[in-house]
Amino acid sequence: MDWELVFTIREALKRPLFADAAVVGGATGLDRAIRWVHVLESSSFESLIHGQEMILTTGIGMSVDLPSSLEFLEYLIQKNAACLCIELGTYFSSVPEELIALANQHDFPLIVFNRTVRFVDITLDLHSHIINRHHRMLEELERISREFHRLTLTSQGTVKVLQLLTKSTRTQILYMQLQGKPQFFPALSPEEQGPLLRFFSAFYEEMEGVHQPDAAPIFRELGGKTVVLKPVGALDQTWAYLLMVCPHKPQEFDCLLLDSASLSIAQELLRTRYMEERKLFSENLWVDELINGRIDDENRLKSLIGPDFGIVNELPYRVCLIEIENPRNVKWNSSENEWESITFHLSLVLRSIFEKYSFRPLITLKNNRLTVIALDIQSKLPGRTRLQQALEALQNIRSDEKLKDLQLMIGVGKSHTQLKKAPTGYREAVQALSLYPCHQKPILFYEELGVFQLLLNLNDGTTLQNFIRTYLGPLIDHDQQKGSELLLTLRVYLDHDGSKQIAARKLFIVRQSLYYRLDKITELLGEDFMSPENRISIQVALRAYQFLYPEKLTPPSSRSLPL
Repeated sequence: MDWELVFTIREALKRPLFADAAVVGGATGLDRAIRWVHVLESSSFESLIHGQEMILTTGIGMSVDLPSSLEFLEYLIQKNAACLCIELGTYFSSVPEELIALANQHDFPLIVFNRTVRFVDITLDLHSHIINRHHRMLEELERISREFHRLTLTSQGTVKVLQLLTKSTRTQILYMQLQGKPQFFPALSPEEQGPLLRFFSAFYEEMEGVHQPDAAPIFRELGGKTVVLKPVGALDQTWAYLLMVCPHKPQEFDCLLLDSASLSIAQELLRTRYMEERKLFSENLWVDELINGRIDDENRLKSLIGPDFGIVNELPYRVCLIEIENPRNVKWNSSENEWESITFHLSLVLRSIFEKYSFRPLITLKNNRLTVIALDIQSKLPGRTRLQQALEALQNIRSDEKLKDLQLMIGVGKSHTQLKKAPTGYREAVQALSLYPCHQKPILFYEELGVFQLLLNLNDGTTLQNFIRTYLGPLIDHDQQKGSELLLTLRVYLDHDGSKQIAARKLFIVRQSLYYRLDKITELLGEDFMSPENRISIQVALRAYQFLYPEKLTPPSSRSLPL
């Protein structure tokens, strides 16, 4: 960076008011930056020091004895003060050798005034220079940030931004795309690249899944240098990292420029991804034909997928059906094609999340439903676990203004291989999604449907109705005539293995009321309704009734009453 933008102790000593000052210790630290000047006459200053202050004192707060003087200096060093200036005189006649040794040990400048000076003149003089430098720094930062933005609108914009960043900060820059080759600015030999790449690999393994693109830079040490790491990305996803290797301690200017560069690169990456997503969206119209069984010719599939068809066709995959609902209290401006913008944006976010969890998504949209063939390109964790994580991440996006008000219901088919079986996976996803009213789960996998898998195929209009009447008819009639809740009571009672205590709590009734209801159920269904065969049939009939009339068997959601 331009070191003239940082006001240092060395420069301060050149000011006229420091003409009679002498550096008695820590002379190797004269290039430390000064952010402010502070007059300190108290030994209790825990909340008074923030770091990089030039401290002016007459020594009244440290003149009691040598141990208190050493403690005073040690605490200043701990709090990262820039230096200590002592006016020799009434309170402090000379600087003990122990203080000088401590200052030398920490490269902490210890400066003495051999005659009386006006601290107010020093603070006015230095503060004006510090403010002036800070103003110049902000102007320079704004100028370079504008140039970053302009460069991203040109050919090879990212490369040009990185070249300007390394020139402005005078540091080594490493740009690590998570899916791409590392780039070094300036260029390094393979031998020099090795330690830096190994350092990043260890860092990424440690931080994977934790670091968000809007996170603050992270500082690490490597071979006597400071490495500043900044994630680059958008839509809650990190796509790359910027590493700035500083031979000196990074200054505020360096870190602000790194932030600005990462934002400019993220904007270019986002534009590129939008263009790629539009292209993929139009190219993947055939996915709708595939899931609806209109593509059964393998040669046509090969031509649509391309040369890697052989590999893709053998990958395990699941079909995910995502239904988009908008809360009633949110209004969108339809004149601006807001719905199209929302669904397209959702597909872009979805692709980014699925790729993060090692899935290659083939996406198609129809009305308010996105269909995704999630090809598993393998990873350490099982595919079901990673897909669950990816879908939960999609549902939990709240920082994105366009998506935060959406409600997503998701049905997922079983795992298949061979793309020609995609229609089967699609039907399974449709069936899973159709049972949302019964399960009230925003993500439902087909294998979680249990007995509903059979009931779905038996729903021909009469079979399930007849079965329900056979085993639950008396309860249905009683509930309709008396307005009772015997069906719901029986469902909750059986779902909790006949535990009266739990059933009463779930129904929010006292146990005496539950005993009365169970007696009535026994009267209507017979004494043997809890025998193994009858119990199985009754539970299946209850599931069938729940499948046909989910709203009638929904347990209450009020708070529990005392039992």
